[in-house]
Amino acid sequence: MPVRPQPKDSVAEHRAKSGLNANVAVITLSDSRSLDTDKSGDLIQSLLERNSHRVLVRKLIPDSRNILRAALRELQRDKRINAIITTGGTGLAPTDVTIEAVHGMLDKELPGFNSLFMLLSYSEVKSAAMLSRALAGTMKGKILFCLPGSPKACKLAMESLILPELGHILMLMGS
Repeated sequence: MPVRPQPKDSVAEHRAKSGLNANVAVITLSDSRSLDTDKSGDLIQSLLERNSHRVLVRKLIPDSRNILRAALRELQRDKRINAIITTGGTGLAPTDVTIEAVHGMLDKELPGFNSLFMLLSYSEVKSAAMLSRALAGTMKGKILFCLPGSPKACKLAMESLILPELGHILMLMGS
């Protein structure tokens, strides 16, 4: 059986060509953590830096729609930043407002991000995976990922979804 040639613009080729490193802002939303106890933010920063990306901004803010929106508007204006990752505030508790705050600010949503995150989470947390409200999309020329506050969930999203595609996404966005 003959081997079919790969199309010239295959995903693997795009990934290989991209090699772009992101300048990232990491925002943790929490009313109970401090920068000293922010394991999820630390993990995200460590994984980014180990993969040649730079964390230029690191913030911990309270669970507040207005404060998050203000922080995101500030980052939209920061020309150095081309990716934003939030952690926390994606659950079902009344104080979890990340998704509601961000949704109206997105230019384009990547619904496959949450679908894949739930699929990958299922093997670990079974039916609780359906509670995920992880979100990704573009916002004023920047890619935005909203992750749960759990370090395990952040590790899964970073290693399985974000890090393999971040350079490719930046290339597609013209960063």
